[in-house]
Amino acid sequence: MASRWLRWPLRAAYAFLLAMLFMVSAYVSFSLFVRRGVTRVPELVGLTETEAAALANDSGLDVRRATGAGTGRYDDRMAAGRVLEQRPPAGSLVKRGARLELTVSLGPRLARVPDLTGQALAAAQVTLAAEGLGIGHAFHVASASARGGVIGQSPAAGSTISRERGVDLLVASESVGRGRYLMPDLVNRRYEPVRSLLEARGIRFGNVIFEPYEGLPPGIVLRQDPPAGHPLPRRRTVSLVVSGPGGRET
Repeated sequence: MASRWLRWPLRAAYAFLLAMLFMVSAYVSFSLFVRRGVTRVPELVGLTETEAAALANDSGLDVRRATGAGTGRYDDRMAAGRVLEQRPPAGSLVKRGARLELTVSLGPRLARVPDLTGQALAAAQVTLAAEGLGIGHAFHVASASARGGVIGQSPAAGSTISRERGVDLLVASESVGRGRYLMPDLVNRRYEPVRSLLEARGIRFGNVIFEPYEGLPPGIVLRQDPPAGHPLPRRRTVSLVVSGPGGRET
């Protein structure tokens, strides 16, 4: 009698095991069926259109420009002709033969720098805005003539620059007294254009020390003496520390 009662739990456990095996087998078979012909989308951002198309084709996929994107989109960080965005994103699972949409960079939006010489600071700002540009830094120097007017600019008129970049101006001013200048902020500016611009206005340079600085290209001003905003008599010299190989220039 006892053996008869034990058979039922064993039979139930056996039936449960068979049911579980059937369910697992069915799930695996279904997954294989669904995933048949599926591939993973490769990373195409940063590649040229030709490179992106070749890599996509190797995965059995097609590419096209995104609907409504026109000829692409301007971007200051991605070089022209390279993939800026992709849909679906890299790593997605899609059917072989699916088409990927690409947005291609047109590079930075460029504008031509107008001639601002002689314009008041407010007028120069309006002129730059009409070209899609803005003022970077405005440096004021003492001058007996052209008060409030632009007497220098960087980049020079006619240059082509990104619209994200500002135009630095040198503006005449009598606010610091005759024969004196107001020391501009030179830190993080390029050394050669700054030196040429200020020397042309009679500012003398003393020691220029070059120091290696990780993360910065050569020729970027690291420190200055006198500091920005300090009155600068004509006979006072300016000293700088600039990124670059170790050395001294006088």
